[in-house]
Amino acid sequence: MTWSHPRGYDPLVACSEIWQRRSGVNITWEQRSLQDFESFPVMELADRYDLIVIDHPHVGQVTEEKCLLPLDVTGRAAERTLLEAASVGPSYLSYRWNGRQWAFPIDAATQVQAFRPDRLAQAPSDFTEVMELARRGRVALPLRPPHSLMVFYTLAAHLGQPCGIERSRFVEAETGLEVWRRIRELAELIDPADLDRDPIAVFERMVDDASDIDCVPFIYGYVSYAQTAFRRRLIRFANIPTIGSRKPIGAALGGTGIAVSAKTSHAMHAIDFAYWVASAEVQRGPYAAAGGQPGHATAWDDQVVNSATAEFYRSTRETLEGSYVRPRYHGYMAFQAAASERINSALRARENGRALIGDLNRLFEADLPIDP
Repeated sequence: MTWSHPRGYDPLVACSEIWQRRSGVNITWEQRSLQDFESFPVMELADRYDLIVIDHPHVGQVTEEKCLLPLDVTGRAAERTLLEAASVGPSYLSYRWNGRQWAFPIDAATQVQAFRPDRLAQAPSDFTEVMELARRGRVALPLRPPHSLMVFYTLAAHLGQPCGIERSRFVEAETGLEVWRRIRELAELIDPADLDRDPIAVFERMVDDASDIDCVPFIYGYVSYAQTAFRRRLIRFANIPTIGSRKPIGAALGGTGIAVSAKTSHAMHAIDFAYWVASAEVQRGPYAAAGGQPGHATAWDDQVVNSATAEFYRSTRETLEGSYVRPRYHGYMAFQAAASERINSALRARENGRALIGDLNRLFEADLPIDP
């Protein structure tokens, strides 16, 4: 099971066809929506599928529920060492929990910046420039839950106070208020419908001939839109805009990993495919060629891969290398859903932020587990 976008589905189908010719093992992929991918319980998927594409915030839950097989099997440590060394940013380690490896990154992503190159010579380099464009009605921002929380995460980490680092508190009050002020000011200058748009909806609006959007400062990178044949208009990608003299770091990590169900009756076949599809050979070759967004640094460095995508990988690499890993404890997904909805209600009500920050801290403390 994977997620229903060409970037998430097409490369796995293409690679599975090659794998069948190599191994004789047939793999058939099904898809679920982006919203389901971000929230649907992995345990239910593990009852039905051998291979599952997941994102890293689920690892605490799946460990507790024992619904996935660890991939750090004996005899393959050398392969894992190579995969870890080739991780783009913290992608590989984001799937490690309680000393075990629960997935391999096959797709690396974080919040980056998107812009229309036919309108802007380059992306805004700092937040002040973004606000100037926003005042002219030229900026969009996906804020449909959980993406409103992802923007909050990105700004807090960029300001040097990443959320959830202290076990007893989600965010320090003054940092939280500064983050909120910036989000609210920007949200008041964009289309209110962005509160109900995810990244794909914003990209589709952005590539429309009638679009008035030049820039999206914080949005998960989608390499598909950097390929000339994908849509009528090309989108280019860049590092996130900075605040002050900071570097473009702190963006909330996304991406996906391939995992194996604990319920599978084909464990070794599934594990073999997971190792293979995450490898350098496949990631920079058929996976990237089929429209995937690889999780392997060899692909991100590859000239052919970059040339086919308007330099997507080189242009966003610094942001991804400095990205922020969300909390992953068992129970976190419930917090993510509740916190995102609370932020959106505050945006709609134009709250001043103090009650919001208090509520986010209380929600986080309520879901925080006792065990590390």
